[in-house]
Formats: sequence, structure tokens, C-alpha cells
Amino acid sequence: MKKNFSKLPLRKGVGIVLLNNENKVFVAKRIDNPKNFWQMPQGGIDKGEDYYKAALRELKEETSVVSVEHIKEIDKKLTYILPDHLIGIIWRGKFKGQIQKWFVMRFIGNDSEININTKKPEFLDWKWIDLEDLPNIAVKFKLDVYKILKQEVSKILD
Repeated sequence: MKKNFSKLPLRKGVGIVLLNNENKVFVAKRIDNPKNFWQMPQGGIDKGEDYYKAALRELKEETSVVSVEHIKEIDKKLTYILPDHLIGIIWRGKFKGQIQKWFVMRFIGNDSEININTKKPEFLDWKWIDLEDLPNIAVKFKLDVYKILKQEVSKILD
């Protein structure tokens, strides 16, 4: 019998579009999905935590990056739903997907500051990509979010 996951809540989260001085976007390959899918830094919000502070915390936890300038907060929250085979596994089965507040930030440090070999590593590898390529590297269930982010960041950079 298939469990009905539609009643599960969405996890509140944040995401970071990190741009370098050439307006390339930071992406990293997840340890738990080493196929050729990459993602931007993102994560959950602690109870009572401010969205922007959560974004800075997640960025540091996942990449060691602290040298950033805030460019813009994306106005609307973006949502993705996990595919059926992952619901019930990811986040210990408590959520069906995420509703995220995204922030665009400028990385003002050197690449040597980036260290994905953190206390609880989530990534195997990282790279800078062109904004245009963002939809090409995303796992299918995050594709719509990445397309919207590409459009939003394009408007900022124009």
C-alpha cells in the first residue's frame, strides 16, 4: 500500500545564489547523489532563525565561505516537491519538499576560502558556472526553481 505523502508539510529553507566577480554561480555536487547533478548551497531554518542569518549559516556550514556581500533577496518564496521515491527518506520522512527564501550574494573572498570538506560534508566537488547553465545542472525536481532563479538573477545583472 502506497503511503499518502500529500498531507506532509513543506520544510522551510533558504538558498544562496553565490556569484563571483565574473558573475559565475557557485554550484556543488552532493555526496548523496554523485551523478552529474549540482546544486547551490541551501538548507533548513532553525526555529526562530532569521532567513538571512540562516542563509549565512548554511553557506558557512556547507562551503566555509564567509566573505560575502548581500546583493538581493528574491521576493517570492520558491517551492519544490520531492519525487515519490525520495519522500519518506529525505528529512526522515517529515516533509514532502521545501519552501525556500533565496538570497543573491557576491563572493568577495578568494577561491582558497572555499572548503567543502567541512565538519559534516555535503559535497564532493564544486565549481563556478555561467548563469545560463544553471538549469542544465539541476536535478529534475529542482529544475523549475533553478529556472526561476536564473531569470531573477539575470534581471539583477542586466
